[in-house]
Amino acid sequence: MGRFLLKKLVAATGFPAHRKELRACGRDPVPLPQQRTRRDFGCRPSVQRSTRTGENLSKVGRSQGCFTPCLVQVKWKGKDLFDLVCRTLGLRETWFFGLQYTIKDTVAWLKMDKKVLDHDVPTEEPVTFHFLAKFYPENAEEELVQEITQHLFFLQVKKQILDEKIYCPPEASVLLASYAVQAKYGDYDPNVHKRGFLAQEELLPKRVINLYQMTPEMWEERITAWYAEHRGRARDEAEMEYLKIAQDLEMYGVNYFAIRNKKGTELLLGVDALGLHIYDPDNRLTPKISFPWNEIRNISYSDKEFTIKPLDKKIDVFKFNSSKLRVNKLILQLCIGNHDLFMRRRKADSLEVQQMKAQAREEKARKQMERQRLAREKQMREEAERTRDELERRLMQLKEEATMANEALMRSEETADLLAEKAQITEEEAKLLAQKAAEAEQEMQRIKATAIRTEEEKRLMEQKVLEAEMLALKMAEESERRAKEADQLKQDLQEARESERRAKQKLLEISSKSSYTQSVNSSTTALPTDLPSFNLISESLSFDFKDTDMKRLSMEIEKEKVEYMEKSKHLQEQLNELKTEIEALKLKERETALDILHNENASRGNSKHNTIKKPQAQGRRPICI
Repeated sequence: MGRFLLKKLVAATGFPAHRKELRACGRDPVPLPQQRTRRDFGCRPSVQRSTRTGENLSKVGRSQGCFTPCLVQVKWKGKDLFDLVCRTLGLRETWFFGLQYTIKDTVAWLKMDKKVLDHDVPTEEPVTFHFLAKFYPENAEEELVQEITQHLFFLQVKKQILDEKIYCPPEASVLLASYAVQAKYGDYDPNVHKRGFLAQEELLPKRVINLYQMTPEMWEERITAWYAEHRGRARDEAEMEYLKIAQDLEMYGVNYFAIRNKKGTELLLGVDALGLHIYDPDNRLTPKISFPWNEIRNISYSDKEFTIKPLDKKIDVFKFNSSKLRVNKLILQLCIGNHDLFMRRRKADSLEVQQMKAQAREEKARKQMERQRLAREKQMREEAERTRDELERRLMQLKEEATMANEALMRSEETADLLAEKAQITEEEAKLLAQKAAEAEQEMQRIKATAIRTEEEKRLMEQKVLEAEMLALKMAEESERRAKEADQLKQDLQEARESERRAKQKLLEISSKSSYTQSVNSSTTALPTDLPSFNLISESLSFDFKDTDMKRLSMEIEKEKVEYMEKSKHLQEQLNELKTEIEALKLKERETALDILHNENASRGNSKHNTIKKPQAQGRRPICI
C-alpha cells in the first residue's frame, strides 16, 4: 500500500504527541494518573517500507514524554496494535476498550482479528485512532478494578457530560464538578484555594450555565462548598464517586442509532450494558420499550434490515431498518460485546479477574496504611509546630514580664532615692528646731533671773516669759511633728528598699525561666527535623492475609456499604436542597427539551432503572410502535 501513516493514537480523551495535533483532534489535554506520568501516552506509529525484502516496519519513539517512531510490523492485526496501547498504559481490563476511527461520517471500531491495513480506513494521511471505552460496566465500583481503568472512564464520562452527550441535571452537575475538583486539587485548603481558583476550569455544561441567572462566582461558591465536604478522599476515590453518580444518569453508556420501523416511523435505537432500548427521536431519556439481554433470543441483520427476536415466542419479532449497512454491522458488534459482558458478570470471576481484585485489595490496603502513616506524621508535625508556637509565645510573654519587672525595679530605686533624700532634709529641719527650742529655754531662764529688778520689769518679764513659753510650746509641737514625719519617712524608706529587694529577686527568677525556655525552645525547634520525612516513595510491602484478616476485611466492606447508603441518603437530601436553592434563579424560557423531560420523569418518580422494568411487565402484548 506504499507509505501509510497512522499519525496518532489517542488514549481515552486524548494523550497526543503535540498540542498542535491535540487541537486538530478537538480535544483538551488531560494528564494521566500520577503513577503513570512516566508513561504518558501519545503513540505515533508510522508505517513504511523496510529495505529488507518481505518485511514492513514502522517506527515508534519517544519525544517530550510521548512516543516517537519505533519498529512495528505492517502485518500487525488490530489486536497487536491494541495490545501495544494497553501495555503502554499498563492496562489489564482490556475488554472495556477499543480503537475507534471515523470513516464517511460513521464511527467504526478496529477489529482485533483483522489486519490494521485491511480495514476500510481513510486513504488520506494521517489516520486518527482514538483509544476509548467501547463497553460500559453496570456497576463501576464492582467491575472496575484497576486504577488506570477508573481514571480512563472518569475522563471519558466527564468529557461526555461537559459536551452534553450525556444529559445531567443542574444539581447533579454541581456535585460532579466538586468531585472533579477534589480529584484534581486534593483536599480543600482555604489558604491555597482562594476565590477565583476555578475561573479557568471547565466544570459545568454550558446548558446548565445558561439556564440560570448566576455569575461564575456564584457557581464557584456552590462547587467549593461541596468540594470542602470531600476532605480526606484520595484522587481515585473521588473519581469513583464521580462514576457512581454518573452511572445513574439516563444517557450514561448508551449508543444511539437512527432507525425506521416497518411503517417508516423515525426512531432511535439505544444499545447499552443492560439491553436494547427504543426511543422517540425527541426523547432520549425514557425508552418507549426495552429488550433486556436476558430476554433476547437472537439478533441478526440482512442488508439494512435488523431483526430482534425475543426469548418469549409469544412476543412479535421487532424489525427495523438503518440508513447504512455499516451501521448494522456496528450495532451487531456492540450487541455481541455488551451481551457477552452481561453474561460474564453473572458468572464466577475468572482467575485473572480474581487475581486483579486480590491485587487491588492489597494495593488499597497498602495505600490506606500509607495514608494513615502520612496522617500520623502530619499530625505529629502539626503538634510539634503548635508546641513550638506555644513555647515561642510563652517566651515572648516571659520577656515582656521581665521588661515590666525591670521597669518596676527602676521606678522603685528612683522612689527609694527620693524618699531617702527627703528623710535627710526632715532630720536636718528637726535638729534646727531642737536647737531653736534650746535657745528659747535659755532666753527664758535669763529673763527670769532679771525679773527681780523692778516690778515693771517683772511685769514685762512675766509677759515676755509667757510669750516665750507659748513660743517654746509651739516650737516643741513643731519639733514633735517634724520628728514624727521623719520617722514616717524612715519607714517609707525601709518599705521602698524592701520592694527593691523583692523586685530584684523576681527579676532573677524570670531570668532563670527565660534561659530554661530558650533551651526547651531550641530542642523543640529542632524536633521537626527528627521527624520522619514525608517521603511518598512507595515501599515494597508484603501482606499475609489470613482468614481473620479476610473476615475483618469483609466486615469493613459491609460497614462501608452501610455508610455508603447513609451517604447516598444524605447526598440526595443535599441535591434536593441545592435544586430548591437555585430554582428561583432558573430561566424557564431557556429550558431544553431534555430538561423538560427530566423534570417530568422526576415528578412521576421515574428513574433509569424502573423505566426499564415497566416495558418488561407489558412485554407480553404484541409490539406496536
